Amino acid sequence: MINPRDIKLRIVVITTLLVISVLYVFPPQKKLNLGLDLKGGMYLTLRIDTSKVVPSKLKETQEIALEIIRNRIDEFGVKEPRIQLQGEDSILVELPGVVERKRALRLIGQTAFLEFKLVEEDKEKIKQAEEGKVPSGYEWKKFKDTHLLLKKEASLTGEDLANASTSFDANMFPIVTLKFNSQGTKKFAQVTTKNVGKRLAIVLDGIVKSAPLIKEPILSGDAQISGDFSVEEARDLALVLRAGALPCPLKIEEERTVGPLLGSDAIRRGIFSIILGSILVVIFMFSYYLLGGLVAFFCLVLDLLFILAGLSFLKATLTLPGIAGMILTLGMAVDGNVLIFERIREELEEKKPISLAVKNGFDRAK
Repeated sequence: MINPRDIKLRIVVITTLLVISVLYVFPPQKKLNLGLDLKGGMYLTLRIDTSKVVPSKLKETQEIALEIIRNRIDEFGVKEPRIQLQGEDSILVELPGVVERKRALRLIGQTAFLEFKLVEEDKEKIKQAEEGKVPSGYEWKKFKDTHLLLKKEASLTGEDLANASTSFDANMFPIVTLKFNSQGTKKFAQVTTKNVGKRLAIVLDGIVKSAPLIKEPILSGDAQISGDFSVEEARDLALVLRAGALPCPLKIEEERTVGPLLGSDAIRRGIFSIILGSILVVIFMFSYYLLGGLVAFFCLVLDLLFILAGLSFLKATLTLPGIAGMILTLGMAVDGNVLIFERIREELEEKKPISLAVKNGFDRAK
């Protein structure tokens, strides 16, 4: 016979678990992470531009690109994204809850290769470039309504950055503020010291964003990128610069957007199937086993609550297959209860005491 103290201890343990589970699960809208098929979002397959990669470095490039994309998405604040390698040259990205298509593509697909290049002021060389004869070691780049002759070799790159953030200039226009690492600070100090009075172009993915005049040596390791940015664009640029440049361009091979309405419909269908299944189980268990059926149903509710609490605690993602798995789990639990109750019934038919019949029902159910 079970000791009354053991019964009290079990009641305390179950009650404690019940309270903790309720705190972890409710409100479910805030506590449970829903997958792409339930919440809606974006599905992308990105393919590496293999023409820009040495074949022997393809696998390494794929892994580096994945980590950089992961860093960007983490900073973007997407909960439970799915990012994984696919094949030899592709990356699969799933972003639950993301509906800003253009912004997401800009964050993920932008190479974000940052360079600082000195602007050549020699009139003879500029004239040659204007005539289509760009001098060796230089490149002719469009900037606003004119062109600039830049040195091909970059004085600094994004690899020299320690941080990037957004702020506003004196006219309250958004800018991106850059902070160089120790090595970058030394390089920047040398470049600005030797080239006072010259312009230093800031080039992002081959496009000149600005070309400020170096008025004095800059020893602090600070710089800024100005341009026709919106606040959101400046924030996103700072984000991708912090995460680092992609090792090569990526092409969008497949893109699908799962709308929130489709996700909501899937949730409603899943919840309806669980409720309908539960009602049918209650009707069957109560009509066949009476009080024992209600006890079994209460246990099933606890099972479901504990499963959801576990998902919330582990920050796991609930998907449609997950809902199907939960229904299967409840079905198997019902099956186990049926076996136990049938065994208890057999024990009672043999005129055994209820306590012994229940004990044997649990011990001998097969």
